[in-house]
Order: sequence, then structure tokens, then C-alpha cells
Amino acid sequence: MKFLKLCFKNWIMPIAIGITIAVLIQKFIVIGATVDGLSMMPNLSNNEKVIESKLSTIKRGDVVVFDARDEDPAISAGKKYYVKRVIGIGGDTVEQRNSKLFVNGKEVNQSYIDFYQQSEGTGLNWQLSNLSKRHAWQEKDQNQTRVPKGTYFVLGDNRMLSNDSRSYGFIDKSHILGKAIVPFWRQNKQAKKNINHQAKSFFVN
Repeated sequence: MKFLKLCFKNWIMPIAIGITIAVLIQKFIVIGATVDGLSMMPNLSNNEKVIESKLSTIKRGDVVVFDARDEDPAISAGKKYYVKRVIGIGGDTVEQRNSKLFVNGKEVNQSYIDFYQQSEGTGLNWQLSNLSKRHAWQEKDQNQTRVPKGTYFVLGDNRMLSNDSRSYGFIDKSHILGKAIVPFWRQNKQAKKNINHQAKSFFVN
């Protein structure tokens, strides 16, 4: 009996506590995620691993992981997680004008992508309302002139290839799984800065 008590105290209990902590961290704090596709190039590559932080407050310029099944009508079945950059939050106006992106009338700093992606890649002049008509967004998103409260407008960094809010509208807050963070061991410092810290310099000074 004494041996069993020692085993429980020294082995079973620490292992059980460790497993419980690991499960709680994965469920409520951080988890690993994998980028699927080329829509975030050149800053995130296909199959690249990122950390998904569930506790971070989402801001403009942050890159997020979200469940796209109820957002993108093109998804037929199964789980499908997208990784995109937040451009507009609830209450924002978003427009593309003269090869520049504006949020609430202020020019967005897009130094994290090249001029081709900023201009032709992002598309000709548009506002939210005419985007919704051009791409036949879901009825709930039609004719909005501002990003609705509790939703986000997202774009991929590889604008020419990205399937994002331009095509299917706003992302509901409840579908956001977390903020994507490039781990510290990645060697490309500029790409890491473009993902982890772009929110700090979202607008052109």
C-alpha cells in the first residue's frame, strides 16, 4: 500500500497534472496551426507552422486563423481553416483607391507586400458596397458601407491569388480561432516582423 501511495504521489499525480495543463493551454491559450496554400506569400509559405494565440486581442494588421466553413460558400464539406490579415474591424470603412488601401479615410501602410500586390493584386477602385455586388456576397453582408460590428474584413498578402473578404464578405468574430504568430526561431526576421508586429504601424505616418 505504501508503495502504491508513493507511485501515486511521485508519478501518477505529476503526469496527470502535466496532461491537464497541456490540454488547458491547447484549448484556451495557444495551439499550433499550419498555413494551407500560397495566399499569405511572401510572409507565410504553404505548410508553414505558426502559433495560434487564443487570448490575443485582434487588431488591424494582425494575421488570424479562422474557420471558413460558414464564411466561404465555396467550401463544400469538412474543416477548412484560413489564415488572413485583418484590414477592417467593426465600424470601419474600407476602400481601394488609386492603388492605395484606405481604412476610415486613412492610408494603410502596406510595406509588407510589393507594389504589384498593393495595386493590381488588390484590384481596381472599390468600396465595400460595390464589392458585395460584384462578388455576390451572402445576403447578410450585402450593401454594407462599413464593416459590421462583431466582424472583420480580411485580405491575404498574396492579393492576386488570395480568396478572402473581397470574394465572400465579412468574417464573424465567433469564427476567429486565434491570432497567428510566427515563432521566434524562424530566421526570416522581416517576414516575422510583417506577421507579428504589423499592427503597430498599420497606417502610413
